Amino acid sequence: MEDCVFCNIVNKTIEAPVLLENDDLIVIRDILPKAPVHLLAIPKKHIVSVHHTKPEDELLMGKLVFAAKEMAEKFGVGETGYKLIFNVGRDGGMVIPHLHLHLLGGKKLPE
Repeated sequence: MEDCVFCNIVNKTIEAPVLLENDDLIVIRDILPKAPVHLLAIPKKHIVSVHHTKPEDELLMGKLVFAAKEMAEKFGVGETGYKLIFNVGRDGGMVIPHLHLHLLGGKKLPE
């Protein structure tokens, strides 16, 4: 998807410091952080949202969660706590239509 910001980051046509990368996903910092630690785990495969996942994406979804867990430990919020959030659709707060998992931590977060 040429006009997808996350696809362009994955394809390295837009620069972004990558904190973690493997065959399936990347992790970057959110450019408008809502917490001291605000990272995004982004699959390399373009999927619009959780609502658009298919049964064959089940393993990828687990890999996103485990990448977030790894980064929570690396950024020192594993023990104190953090939130994992998937926004789905405009009404759900999704801004970029490419599946991504938010990891927020580093302070007491609202319920």
